[in-house]
Amino acid sequence: MTTNSKQALMAGLIGATGGLALSFLVNYFVVPFPEGAIENAVNNGISGSISGFMSGFMGLFMYLKKTS
Repeated sequence: MTTNSKQALMAGLIGATGGLALSFLVNYFVVPFPEGAIENAVNNGISGSISGFMSGFMGLFMYLKKTS
């Protein structure tokens, strides 16, 4: 594996950890507990979208910072 690949994987792992924490916080504090399966699916989709965006965003910026 090349050095750039290792750096990208490490940045992605750190970004994913941040996304996991953000998803937990959104689900626990922001999104109310759902009463049914549809509401649960929508709430998980919302928190997954937010955490996925943030993990990609943080991972990309970490990678760009390390390679510049």
